[in-house]
Amino acid sequence: MAPGLPSTTSLARLCQKLNRLKPLEGSSMETSLQRCLSTLDLTLLGVGGMVGSGLYVLTGTVAKQMAGPAVLVSFAVAAVASLLAALCYAEFGARVPRTGSAYLFTYVSMGELWAFLIGWNVLLEYLIGGAAVARAWSGYLDSMFSHRIRNFTEAHVGVWQVPFLTHYPDFLATGIIILASALVSCGARISSWFNHVLSTISLVIILFITIMGFVLAQPHNWSPEEGGFAPFGFSGILAGTATCFFAFVGFDVIAASCEEARNPKRAVPIAIAISLGLVASAYILVSTVLTLMVPWHSLDPDSALADAFYRRGYSWAGFIVAVGSICAMNTVLLLNLFSGPRIIYAMAIDGLFFQAFAHVHHRTQVPIVGILVFGVLMAFMVLLLDLEALVQFLSIGTLLAYTFVATSIIVLRFQKGPPSSSPGSASPGPVPKEYDSFQDRTRLVGTEQALVPEPGQLRPALRPYLGFLGGCNPGATVAWALGVMVASAISLGCVLVFGNTALHLPNWGYILLLLISTTVFVLSLLVLGAHQQQRRQDTFQVPLVPLTPALSILLNICLMLNLSYLTWLRFSIWLLIGLLVYFGYGIWHSKENRQELQWPATTRYVVFPDGSLEETVQAVQPPSQALVQEPSRTEQLTSP
Repeated sequence: MAPGLPSTTSLARLCQKLNRLKPLEGSSMETSLQRCLSTLDLTLLGVGGMVGSGLYVLTGTVAKQMAGPAVLVSFAVAAVASLLAALCYAEFGARVPRTGSAYLFTYVSMGELWAFLIGWNVLLEYLIGGAAVARAWSGYLDSMFSHRIRNFTEAHVGVWQVPFLTHYPDFLATGIIILASALVSCGARISSWFNHVLSTISLVIILFITIMGFVLAQPHNWSPEEGGFAPFGFSGILAGTATCFFAFVGFDVIAASCEEARNPKRAVPIAIAISLGLVASAYILVSTVLTLMVPWHSLDPDSALADAFYRRGYSWAGFIVAVGSICAMNTVLLLNLFSGPRIIYAMAIDGLFFQAFAHVHHRTQVPIVGILVFGVLMAFMVLLLDLEALVQFLSIGTLLAYTFVATSIIVLRFQKGPPSSSPGSASPGPVPKEYDSFQDRTRLVGTEQALVPEPGQLRPALRPYLGFLGGCNPGATVAWALGVMVASAISLGCVLVFGNTALHLPNWGYILLLLISTTVFVLSLLVLGAHQQQRRQDTFQVPLVPLTPALSILLNICLMLNLSYLTWLRFSIWLLIGLLVYFGYGIWHSKENRQELQWPATTRYVVFPDGSLEETVQAVQPPSQALVQEPSRTEQLTSP
């Protein structure tokens, strides 16, 4: 080997570090945070996190600049895509009731590097989401006073004419972020109570908007004279859908809060389903009445709903809408400040981020350092970037997180694991048998393992027909099929999005690529479906796996490809910064890395009572901490 080049062993060790998984040690219900949130609390957290962003920030912008009256279709498609992702979040939130959301879900199923990058992007998602909502909040309040606040700031501070930056510094939005950070730092119980009050007011005003809007509806505003229902065509609907994802990112706050839920196994799936259904219905109804009240091309993107009532002569109704929007956007801002620091806390606990962010206040039981730093960064951001740039940047991070969570569901479902048990259960169930030699492993293949097919193996009923797949190691075929499925989803997305535009394909070439990509995608799904999956009766599971997560992956990829190249460029820069943080700090201070350095590794072959067989690498425990097991329950044979 040439001098200076890393050895094969060093590269293999590095790959192992990047892909090491986080084990769930001990009771998953043990936490330093306070478990005080009920199902109603989680549901209202989800509703509060989604209502303001969709109704009061994006409705006017998407209707005027992207989709026209077809904005309701954009919201509907975004709701379906979000539902596919929400089902995946619900399963993980019920099975892994720890704070961290998409970051933790990726860490326990796909590996450390991927988890860090997802956590890094989720942090940006919450920062941008809070900054965008604070900007919209100040805009609505300014509209209630005839834009006097903006005029005063521009007159005394000046106007910035720099691309992608705000036209003037928004000191009002900065102030509300600081106040919200102070409220969130008082504790989860106080934050939840305040969210209850604001969410109730917002829901009542949404009902008022819907009823009053249908009373004032003018179907002529959807006529061809005004541009028709979909003036920007199918591409405009897709572009609007990608942006409308900003309206549904709020359900993620439920997964981020599951460590503070009293009964996360039951509460998380119910709260996600109810909140997403309620909010999706509200989005579609309100966007419908908005474009029926006034022509879509005359909407004010900064305060569309309030301005629509003003223009129809109902200034008092416009005032009520403005008050409701302020309440709704306050809840979104609170929940972004509530969730973001908990992601930082989870990463710091695992050693991937600076340890100062792992500090929990002894009285309020919240990650106080993360809340304060997060609030200051968000306040700084709201002074610099404009709303459109923030929203576009937010969509790509959200879609990427959804994609990784959906992929993690497939990995987890076909992964070998211990028997299911309730979180926090005192009885861990039968103790698995452990063997140290490969001979013992091969001896068991024809006995215990044959009784119950383990996850990742070919289904027994299909072995006579697909015997060529059964010769592979358990999980190998699944891994290849998953990789092919993701690659074919990317290929299919590129054909659908760029086939008739950027690629300039002839009709026969477009159809050929479409057929090839679709065929490979479907075949990979069939191969995955032919293998045994984990079945758990004690917790919620996503239906129709691998179809449901695969459709989520495909739709998320298509929506990401619709975003502008500048969004991808900014996103790439943010990823590079994240890689510098990980390789400069996270990989060395990782909790898993410290355990590997403390104790040498040894190979174990673990046979669980349900017949599953797992080859693992375990850390050798010191004698003082070694688990003493009864000979009748655990056999250990000396390796020859």
